Amino acid sequence: MKSQLAIYDMDRTITRRATYTPFLVHAALRLAPWRLVLFPFVLLSMVAYVARLIDRGRLKELNYSWLVGRSIAPEKLEPVIRSFAERQVAGNILPGARRSIEADRAAGRRLVMATASYRIYAAAIAERLGFRDVIATETQLDANGRIVARIDGDNCYGDSKLAMIRAWLEREGLEREAVHIRFYSDHISDSPVHRWSDEPVATNAHDRLIRLAKAESWEIHDWSDRS
Repeated sequence: MKSQLAIYDMDRTITRRATYTPFLVHAALRLAPWRLVLFPFVLLSMVAYVARLIDRGRLKELNYSWLVGRSIAPEKLEPVIRSFAERQVAGNILPGARRSIEADRAAGRRLVMATASYRIYAAAIAERLGFRDVIATETQLDANGRIVARIDGDNCYGDSKLAMIRAWLEREGLEREAVHIRFYSDHISDSPVHRWSDEPVATNAHDRLIRLAKAESWEIHDWSDRS
């Protein structure tokens, strides 16, 4: 019998709102409020991304360095991560997502979060929601063990997310043919994982993903507050 996996994206799949910029602002307010004067640079970097002058990974690194800092001791960041995760779980989780997570758990599926968000805070949110495993964008450590504003490896987005899930399966000793995968996401960027999974589910999806899901006969769920 195949092992059963339920893999969830996080931002706007499980959560109502994206979490990355709110995490940076939350960290800045608690660590160094003066950094918020640098927020115009965050906006400029977003313009640069839209203009394709930088990629998503570099966008993340720049914004992190401006609002959190070039490096920070993990023990200093830990209470910030904890308070942010608690705030997200208290007010930013879609009820429909909670019900789906509980249903997958009750059905015996192994719960996995696969998100482009940084592991440093995504893992704290995932733990509070009962996820067993997290695949996410990693941060580098310097020689002194401080977290630096550089991505370690790939940004867990698009084709890279699929590659990172495959690498995780290999590390866990799970053959693709021996597992049945149910995958939930709201965004067209995750369509490589949708196509690769056994049960692709478009959740709270935008128009492009809805069109693709209908064309491919995928499940479509709306966990938004309007549903």
